[in-house]
Amino acid sequence: MHHLSDAEFEDAVGEALDSIPPELAQAMDNVVVLVEQEPPPEDPDLLGVYDGTPLTERDGWWGAGALPDRITIFQGPLERLCTTAQELREEIAITVVHEVAHHFGIDDAHLHELGWG
Repeated sequence: MHHLSDAEFEDAVGEALDSIPPELAQAMDNVVVLVEQEPPPEDPDLLGVYDGTPLTERDGWWGAGALPDRITIFQGPLERLCTTAQELREEIAITVVHEVAHHFGIDDAHLHELGWG
């Protein structure tokens, strides 16, 4: 297990977001990325979750008063999974990319095919 301070962890999430190619980052729409310590008790090993309407499913009426989509990255399970700072930063990046992909409408099966499972 490797632990980062809350600020270091949030910085690592920010670095992962900054690593997304600019053309994709610019295409992200009405989405917020949050960090929480732990996932829901019913899924204690969850590393991250996307909650929203993927870009591929939005229609012309979607934006009228819609709350932002949420990507939540869970610090506790990620830290318990990793033994070094480098491994943790890499796993954070993979998790962020995985959840951002869901925002773009890419499902888990396709992510696994691409090596981002």
